[in-house]
Amino acid sequence: MSIALDVRAADVEAAGERLRGVARRTALERSERLSGDLGSDVWLKREDLQIGRSYKVRGAYNLISCLSPEERRRGVVCASAGNHAQGVAYSCRALGISGKVFLPTPTPRQKRERIAAIGGPQVELVVTGANYDDASAAAQEACAASGAVMVHPFDDPRTIAGQGTVAIDVAEQCPEPFGRVVVPVGGGGLVAGMALWLKERHPDVRIVGAEPEGAASMAAALAAGHPVSIPSVDTFVDGAAVGIVGALTHRLVRDLVDEVVSVPEGAVCTEMLSLYQVEGIVAEPAGALASAAARRLRRLERGAPATICVVSGGNNDVSRYADIVERSLVHEGLRHYFLVTFPQQPGALRRFLDSVLGPEDDITLFEYVKKSNRETGPALVGVELARAADLAALLERMEASPLNIERVPPGSPTFTFLV
Repeated sequence: MSIALDVRAADVEAAGERLRGVARRTALERSERLSGDLGSDVWLKREDLQIGRSYKVRGAYNLISCLSPEERRRGVVCASAGNHAQGVAYSCRALGISGKVFLPTPTPRQKRERIAAIGGPQVELVVTGANYDDASAAAQEACAASGAVMVHPFDDPRTIAGQGTVAIDVAEQCPEPFGRVVVPVGGGGLVAGMALWLKERHPDVRIVGAEPEGAASMAAALAAGHPVSIPSVDTFVDGAAVGIVGALTHRLVRDLVDEVVSVPEGAVCTEMLSLYQVEGIVAEPAGALASAAARRLRRLERGAPATICVVSGGNNDVSRYADIVERSLVHEGLRHYFLVTFPQQPGALRRFLDSVLGPEDDITLFEYVKKSNRETGPALVGVELARAADLAALLERMEASPLNIERVPPGSPTFTFLV
């Protein structure tokens, strides 16, 4: 299959030769848990074990190694949510090229420190902007002012070709036929590169892109017929939180990718916890996108060709795990929040515990909203259930209670403000 675009399968293979001895051939591991969920074999491509704990070094090194001597002298600039920056930092240090890296302010501290350590004196960090797009605008300005070369994280043929080498690894490593590959989507470089190579070399393989529901920029581009800036970007899945996809990646995804699905951030959190607790994999949110999406896809017939899920990165800040657990419990319907106004009389809280809560329900939060006046203000009460199905009975008991109880729905402005 040949596409009249700026990059082809042969470019991916040439990138693979440049990366030989540089990028690691990361493990491909079978997941018993996901295989049981989908009814057929599921394999995890462990790019969280790559240099910089992300596939991004593949695209960054391929692009920078292709620069002319004059371009190398001018140095390079990139914008990144963290992982691409680590790839650029590694490449700059390995090739002796000066680089400047622009990071959005939500980039976790752990990623910032890793970038500085990997790049050493070859790389300067600039933290600016609320999201990747702001950082990218600042990087473009720096390029215009200095003449440095922009190392784009996804919308450059050399980046796409380098990232697409993950597909070559998978095809050579998988010990059985595979019929579906699920790939995380941010700007679209990884899925575009993998799709490009697979559709030319293994045209029967179905390719599914998985993007975060709060940053579904590829779905917006496919619906509009061209890249569009989405009105808001939830930066929780920071490695895939892109407000507008690339022009080249959009065309490749449009023509080569079979399906793009959006995954709720809560489902990503649940999958992150499962990966850690069952497989022992510390994945960042973007790294759990593919396997989280796979759990939501149609179960295949037993014996069907295998599914490959790309674990794209493992740069997760451990300080985020409290938020990850919270988001997972809310998504799974196990944790709920209510505003409860207690009457000014003794024993009101005891009656709430005895008559409203079930025997396995647990209070995880109790906090007066009006901290200066506990006698008249409602209390924010967090309740954790043993099973999501227990919610209906809890709501019935609340309805029958004389107390004034108001549920705080997830995603509502009140929920965002209070919880």
